[in-house]
Amino acid sequence: MSDYTRVMLHFSRRRKRYAVALILLTADLESFRSAYAQDASYEHSLHNHHHTTGKQTGATKTIAKPVEHDEMEGMYHGGARATDAEEVNVKGTHVPPIRRAAARLLSIPGGTSVVDSKMVLKQRNATAADLLSYQPGVYAQAPAGSDDIRLSIRGSGLQVGSNATRAGIIVLFDDLPATTPIGSFNELLEPLGTNYTEILRGGNGFDRGSLQLGGLINYHTFTGYDAKTFQGRVEAGSFGYVKEQLSSGHVFGKSDYYISVTNSYRSGYQEQTKSTAFGINFNYGYRFNDFVDTRFFFRYRQTYEGNPYYLTRAQIRENPKQAQAPYNTWGTYTIEPGTKYFGNRTTIRIDDNSRLMIGATYIDAPMNHQLGNTASIYDNFYLSGVVRYLRNDKIFDHKSDTTLGVYATGDLPGSQFYNVVRRAAAYPTIPLGTLLNRQKLGGSSTVFHVSNNTEIFKNFWLTAGGALSYDPRSGSVRYPVVNHFSTHPLNFAPRGGFRYQITPDIRLYGNVSRSVQSAQDWQFLSGSRYTTGPATGMTEGWQKLEPQTATTFEVGTEGTWRGQHWSLSYYHSAVHNELLQVVTPVSQLYNSAVFSNASRTTHQGVEAGVTGTLYKWNGGDITYMQSYTYSDFRYNHDAVFGHNRLPGVPVHYYQGEVHADFKNGFYTTFDVEAASSITASYDNKAKTAPYHIYSYTLGYLWPKKSRRVYLQLHNLANKHYAMGVVPVYTATNGDAAAEMPGDGFGVFAGVDIGFN
Repeated sequence: MSDYTRVMLHFSRRRKRYAVALILLTADLESFRSAYAQDASYEHSLHNHHHTTGKQTGATKTIAKPVEHDEMEGMYHGGARATDAEEVNVKGTHVPPIRRAAARLLSIPGGTSVVDSKMVLKQRNATAADLLSYQPGVYAQAPAGSDDIRLSIRGSGLQVGSNATRAGIIVLFDDLPATTPIGSFNELLEPLGTNYTEILRGGNGFDRGSLQLGGLINYHTFTGYDAKTFQGRVEAGSFGYVKEQLSSGHVFGKSDYYISVTNSYRSGYQEQTKSTAFGINFNYGYRFNDFVDTRFFFRYRQTYEGNPYYLTRAQIRENPKQAQAPYNTWGTYTIEPGTKYFGNRTTIRIDDNSRLMIGATYIDAPMNHQLGNTASIYDNFYLSGVVRYLRNDKIFDHKSDTTLGVYATGDLPGSQFYNVVRRAAAYPTIPLGTLLNRQKLGGSSTVFHVSNNTEIFKNFWLTAGGALSYDPRSGSVRYPVVNHFSTHPLNFAPRGGFRYQITPDIRLYGNVSRSVQSAQDWQFLSGSRYTTGPATGMTEGWQKLEPQTATTFEVGTEGTWRGQHWSLSYYHSAVHNELLQVVTPVSQLYNSAVFSNASRTTHQGVEAGVTGTLYKWNGGDITYMQSYTYSDFRYNHDAVFGHNRLPGVPVHYYQGEVHADFKNGFYTTFDVEAASSITASYDNKAKTAPYHIYSYTLGYLWPKKSRRVYLQLHNLANKHYAMGVVPVYTATNGDAAAEMPGDGFGVFAGVDIGFN
């Protein structure tokens, strides 16, 4: 136990006098974990102490919102510390949800991080790639500034190019499922309206139901307890970019709400990359009592995104603004005409030692891909559910925590996709819009998981767990021929690990886990092609795809020393049946790809992050953030490619930032992003050029007020570079049309105003 003592002042409204409370608090790791490791029911019960109501007549009146801190002072610069136990809510003190989230992650023996949206909002916040920057192990890029981000953690999603859904990572919204058998829908990943984001890399998402190689990302929306009553934000700048947000959050009695409305437009840096979007993010919560609360969620987003396809390295060097021929004259684009997400999360605090969370979501996500010779139209309907039970016990006087849960998701009847004639030049005798083929999808994923953390001796914990994954997939071609496939894989995924809190500020950890990932349901349609009739060239047959499995071990450390926070992880994954894709000229023409299982592969890498303070003076400081990821993904002994690298992400990826805050409210930021070459072909003959780009931001934040203006200069040297690739099989003369360019030099400005 520490002898840390804090004196807190509490203003008593009823007696109108100051009272001084002297609080002695315990600072060992588990008192910290116990103080914060609560689900939403407990958090809302804490919020109840912040929102006292006086004697009322008529409508409910809320006296006060949670205690607010200066926005810059409240920024989250590092990981959780055991000594943060003193931050527990006492007499009006408000602990930000991000601090509670960071504390919850302390119980995980592996690489995790939390993103504070306040840190992101100091600059442009256009896509989820902006939100996920500076995170060790995370490679997130936005081709052409679109929502179809290129996202990979530990080599996940290498088989997915610039598609409308992400694979290899489970996505949650406020602890509720957002990943379905078709993947995670990009358009729902709007960053504005997000309070904080948890990233659990690799097997560290196990307790939330993730068995994916990349792990889990959990977006937490603002609620009425955390948001300003009114907030407005406008961003604008180069490439015709404009983005607007209006939001509001409030508490009234036992209820609260938050709503965010966003609208954006971008004419594009590259030809044929115009994009527009409109979205709504709403939630409403009701706390029945200190033990039970419920919250309803609704998200809606419609988007339009031009598609320029891919360039060669030579084309990017000469003119990265061009689109690929002949698609540059075809007007290729994708519309998500209105994706709807409904969810409910109910939390029950059974007693002081056990909690239950039950949730369900429904997603309706139509898509219209106007690409190539044909248009691909998807009708997607999904129902998902999650149950988590958490219990704290003592076994022979040793602390022990147990988690049981279920993550389930499945296609609903009516999920299908079909192709129609789009280009008259390709089908001169067939009217536009004529049906060429139609397929029906049916699949689900269910994960049952249980794990236990037990303190073997002081501050040394062992973790053990296991999960069953059942991932049936099926599909039917209904027109112009009839065929069917189905598969019903069942897999067991164990997990074990340890964590040792050497001091209240430094910990070591290690784990071994098993990942299981079945192909997205639409990827199975990757077999033979029609050779006669109007559908010639399109895919007819189903490909047999085995689930991708991997055994991963990880060791690492995290801690804080003299105000500098670090995290460092090394992982090694032995992957079987890795799901890989290749784009061919024919598949691109019909908006498809070729998928298959690879021979044995290995993923290994290092994930490192350092944040801290370089210098302080009266009323100001200079801080920094650095993130470095080393990724070594290879074939083991492939009959064709030997030990070649797998294409998809750079071997070395670095992001660094130096940030200065001044007493008068001005702040300035200098950013660096650097990447080594990205392999673009399986024969390793095509590679992107390595790059480094620099950006600069100057801003002003009104002291003690939520008002901000900023000016950002992106890619100061106007570097021509590729920020992502879509793999091809082999290169021609050492080059291939597989690269997606990043933005050139741009100027952006923003205004953000909030008040209660």
